[in-house]
Amino acid sequence: MPLAAAKEGEEVVWGHLGAGAPQTPAGGLRPPAPPAYSGVERRGGSSLGTPQTPAGGLLLSGKRSLAERILYDAFTAIEVRQKRPPLDVFEQALKNATPTVEVKPRRVGGSTYQVPVDVRRDRGNTLAMRWLIKSARARTGHSMSEKLANELMDAAAGQGATIKKREETHKMAESNKAFAHYRW
Repeated sequence: MPLAAAKEGEEVVWGHLGAGAPQTPAGGLRPPAPPAYSGVERRGGSSLGTPQTPAGGLLLSGKRSLAERILYDAFTAIEVRQKRPPLDVFEQALKNATPTVEVKPRRVGGSTYQVPVDVRRDRGNTLAMRWLIKSARARTGHSMSEKLANELMDAAAGQGATIKKREETHKMAESNKAFAHYRW
């Protein structure tokens, strides 16, 4: 029965529309988004313009609900410790960790050169998220959510392994600036 046609107190039955289709009520409407931090995990739902979602980068072996729970717990820990909105901390961490240049190998005349190239915004955000998650996994700590919260807070403050990785990338691009003319 369509959601609009459901009377108060009446249960809406969710059905499956076929292989690969999302679960929807018979009327074709989607269920409401989860309340807390729902703008983060949806593709395009964030003002960051990130193609990869934070929860998507966290997930291993397709365990999306576990990845979302880790992210929500990390955001809760950030909110408790920092006394400011966790999305602001996340955005600042992502902004601080996003590289502007990277090096790509180019093969010219039998030699391979590390050529510095500018990073597009979406690629930069994806790299930053990948580095944040990798650095959080490498940390010692109790739980992944705690390690992720600590890494996000460090990156927002301009320190930590993720920021070091970005600086290394920029340093590598700077030292290979002589090969910039091999860009194409």
